[in-house]
Amino acid sequence: MNRLRELWDGRATYGGWLTLPGTVSAEIVGRAGYDWVCIDTQHGLIGYDLMVPMLQALTAAGSATFVRVAWNEPATIMKTLDAGAEGVIVPMVNTVEQARAAVGACRYAPKGYRSWGPIRPRLLDPSYSVDSAQEVVCAVMCETVEAIGNLDRILEVPGIDAVFVGPNDLAVSMGIRGSSYAGENPEHRAAMERIGAACAARGITAGIMCGSPEVAQQWRGLGFRMLAIESDARLLARGAESDAHRCRELEAATSPR
Repeated sequence: MNRLRELWDGRATYGGWLTLPGTVSAEIVGRAGYDWVCIDTQHGLIGYDLMVPMLQALTAAGSATFVRVAWNEPATIMKTLDAGAEGVIVPMVNTVEQARAAVGACRYAPKGYRSWGPIRPRLLDPSYSVDSAQEVVCAVMCETVEAIGNLDRILEVPGIDAVFVGPNDLAVSMGIRGSSYAGENPEHRAAMERIGAACAARGITAGIMCGSPEVAQQWRGLGFRMLAIESDARLLARGAESDAHRCRELEAATSPR
């Protein structure tokens, strides 16, 4: 069984999120203790040629791997899986047709139309086959008003393993400003809660970007099991800003008056 499916079996999982290009940072996050790590090639500063060695670094670190692909485009999804990602997160899936396209690119016939050529997966597992490859995880993103309107029909598409909420894009689509990952705006939060409830009713994993461990616990309590905590860029920025601010505080406290 795919490791990601095993992790989701009855419990919440916590994920790291890579947006900065570099194998060392991937290795650091991969060894940090998350259940899985996602390489973000949509909004992250990472292209395919660097994504592959970052996947290798995560594999060496023992981490289960997702890639958020740049778009719902079959060749991109197939090449990402051929590079060894154990699952893909597909952005901006708004319709049943788009959901079917995402699933189809992840599955070999008769379940889909993925082309055979799994270079890294067969290096990692010589027994990798058409049958075992059907276990790769297909997560689609629900992050617009249109997607919410089509949610029930999207969730009926065979082969969708998870729905991942993009809080920021959802807020933009709803015309909401000033909300957060926690859903400070009641309308925004209600929309995200609806997605989680609809997934739970069908046995589909619900995921969301959280921004902090505290917000992750909020969404875990509402049934979300795929909890992305924070990006490497924000963790680095927050740590650097905190230390710089602390230096100024200490200097002010110890300088002669």
